[in-house]
Amino acid sequence: MSKKILIIGACGQIGTELTKKLRSIYGVNNVIASDIRKLNIDVVNSGPFEVVNALDFNQIEHIVEEHQIEEVYLMAALLSATAEKNPAFAWDLNMNSLFHVLNLAKAKKIKKVFWPSSIAVFGPTTPRDNTPQYTIMEPTTVYGISKQTGERWCEYYHHIYGVDVRSIRYPGLISWSTEPGGGTTDYAVDIYHKALKEGSYECFLSEGTALPMMYMDDAIRATIEIMEAPIETIKIRSSYNLSGISFTPAEIALEIKKHIPNFNISYKPDFRQKIADSWPASIDDTCARNDWNWKPEFGLATMTVEMLENLNKS
Repeated sequence: MSKKILIIGACGQIGTELTKKLRSIYGVNNVIASDIRKLNIDVVNSGPFEVVNALDFNQIEHIVEEHQIEEVYLMAALLSATAEKNPAFAWDLNMNSLFHVLNLAKAKKIKKVFWPSSIAVFGPTTPRDNTPQYTIMEPTTVYGISKQTGERWCEYYHHIYGVDVRSIRYPGLISWSTEPGGGTTDYAVDIYHKALKEGSYECFLSEGTALPMMYMDDAIRATIEIMEAPIETIKIRSSYNLSGISFTPAEIALEIKKHIPNFNISYKPDFRQKIADSWPASIDDTCARNDWNWKPEFGLATMTVEMLENLNKS
């Protein structure tokens, strides 16, 4: 019998892709998708779906018991730029949803938890280049503060209660199949859409702002690989650094121009520039590579080809 999996926040940018992939591996009926509302999208219509408020412990517990869930992927969160506009709600959602799932695992109602952290845990005092796994973490955004706090709670629940919780610090994620979701790194998704539709893009970050990014296929693979890794190989219970590609808006524009020669980019930095300036430019993910054999597959050139080809088809 295949294990039963619950994805909370399945309608989000990562959740939609993760649900599809997990269903292809474990079978449609073994992966329960859930979100706060029932949208007319593929993950809702293609398999079991439950309307769940991630802030409602009783709702989550009921679904865990009803479907005999063994693993939970908690993908519900308010992202960086959106969270700055509503700090109190962002803190509530990002923290209390995590507590609900950790407490279900503590009570032995589920066996394993995946919770995503982010490069937002770092701050302006963090070494920006090749940021190490263990370093200064003084985040200056609500999102970063909640993720850093979440990391500490994950480690605590593992050490004190034996909860098998696993986490990776996502860099900026780039996908052709979902719209940008309010993150500071989302320019790197929007730029491909605008390049194809309008032939130009006005970037809200400055041309030389290097940020760690990753193609969604790599991120989904990393998420599933860390969850499938033998328990003894997972040595970090706060969250693993994860690296894919680092580039600037100028560099991604140059790559797009190889395929769309008349593409133009202009720059008009807004409040997200300050957020980006507080984050790393590149990430050292040696621990993930050594502990559970992580290795990215996509570079900037291969990702650009995939993005433009798939967006042209969609």
